[in-house]
Amino acid sequence: MTKPDILDDTKTPVNGYLGNGNVKKNGVQEAWTEEKIKEYNKCRLDPKYFAKNYCQVIHLDHGLVPFNLYPYQEEMFENFTNERFNIVLACRQSGKSIGCCAYLLWYALFHSEKTVAILANKGMNAREMLERITLMLENLPFFLQPGCKALNKGNIDFSNNSTMVARATSGSSIRSMSVNLLYLDEFAFVEKADTFYTSTYPVITSGKTTKVIITSTANGIGNTFHKLWEGSVQGTNSYASTRVDWWDVPGRDEVWKNETIANTSQLQFDQEYGNQFFGTGNTLINAETLMSFRTAPPLRYMDHGLFLVYSEPCAEHEYIMTVDVSKGRGQDYSTFNIIDISTRPFKQVAVYRNNTISPILFPNVIYKYATVYNEAYVVIENNDQGTVVCNGLYLDLEYENVHVTSAIKSDAIGIDMNRKTKRLGCSAIKDILEERQLEIYDEETIKEISTFEAKRQSYEASDGNHDDLMMNLVMFGYFASTQFFSDMTDVNLKQILFQEKVRQIEQDIVPFGFIDNGDEYIEELEWERKNREDRENWLISDNYNGF
Repeated sequence: MTKPDILDDTKTPVNGYLGNGNVKKNGVQEAWTEEKIKEYNKCRLDPKYFAKNYCQVIHLDHGLVPFNLYPYQEEMFENFTNERFNIVLACRQSGKSIGCCAYLLWYALFHSEKTVAILANKGMNAREMLERITLMLENLPFFLQPGCKALNKGNIDFSNNSTMVARATSGSSIRSMSVNLLYLDEFAFVEKADTFYTSTYPVITSGKTTKVIITSTANGIGNTFHKLWEGSVQGTNSYASTRVDWWDVPGRDEVWKNETIANTSQLQFDQEYGNQFFGTGNTLINAETLMSFRTAPPLRYMDHGLFLVYSEPCAEHEYIMTVDVSKGRGQDYSTFNIIDISTRPFKQVAVYRNNTISPILFPNVIYKYATVYNEAYVVIENNDQGTVVCNGLYLDLEYENVHVTSAIKSDAIGIDMNRKTKRLGCSAIKDILEERQLEIYDEETIKEISTFEAKRQSYEASDGNHDDLMMNLVMFGYFASTQFFSDMTDVNLKQILFQEKVRQIEQDIVPFGFIDNGDEYIEELEWERKNREDRENWLISDNYNGF
């Protein structure tokens, strides 16, 4: 389609806004012709027609060119028009943002008294979007422009009383505004997105016709964008979904794919171009391991769905239960993981997760399920609330199979997860999971593993997520690396991990045809193991002051 050659005799410097001859100033009267009226109505009724015939964009090689919509961009426009809530998962450099710019401009031009809010993770990114829209506006004929009352880096006010604003995402960015169309760009990268979305949702749902458009590339599991996307695909929320994969973009083929992977990495390609959700580079567990996790449906749900069973208790098997305690006020969760240590690899067999149970009542739940799993050995974090649980289980309920570090210290029941022990636990569980020595099946646990990232010289849940189940695993990692665990189970976990690395080296050597007993490599690993043990001993010593 090509736009009609219409004489734009109104577009003169004197009619421009503040000296910009390409932007129509407020109050300029248009000399309407039958042809202009016809084109105006075509554009008003069809945003795709408007974009293809009148919007221009900057091409890296060819400069300013007409906006030829790709098929998936046309699909986006149809969804934007027909649906109130839209979410787009698109690979990098697919043109999702520029497509949205054209649609937002169309909406503001042809709808009176509307507010369009453009929000991004940073204010400069939102303003960049507005600059793209301004460029499109400048290249429109005057008969399609309503007239401009204000134009700057932060907003455009039109004479039809519609306005476009660009802001950074924050809880207060649009709190006092009445927004008719909200656009959230690269929403997976917004910090504290859950807080922002919670504070913004009443604003965007106050009207019956308010529209929301959310776009992003994939960036980890468990964040607000990921949750909204999964809900849209599963049909559990009101968002219409549009997915744009790398092969949807013209000019991208297997040759392009292989070249891109060679210049970056397979993992980077899978996330940025393959629309695959997995943990970010800041996660404790590497991306390769995160991508290998596979959830399994529970065999049974108990306690109103709070206790999930993945394997029934097996006679003569030994189990360890690691427990994290919250205050039970509807925020953090009281959790425990039950792990079968009689098998290799170890296996997650059951999970409990409850954010309302009182620490006073929690020991009864622990007692119940620990007993079912062959008197499981219970390891509890003895923080302030954990102490209540430790005493309730060990002293009041007289459950004896509880980890006790000393017979004389009053706080010896459980594990003190201070900075030193947490560091050791993180280091150990990282090795255990990455060396495939522990099988995880629970979806919530996998989500927490995938969002457990580096923060303030430690590891915590990313914004908007929880790490209570993950802390169960960190405790397991710490406990499994102790001599007490080795004595109790006759399992030297460090030796197992060491042997696994030797096996991997042998597998790496064989394909190259080398005939080598691997002694040099084994000596290297032994040296690394000894240094690691020395480092760990130093971490828990009095000479280490932490961060």
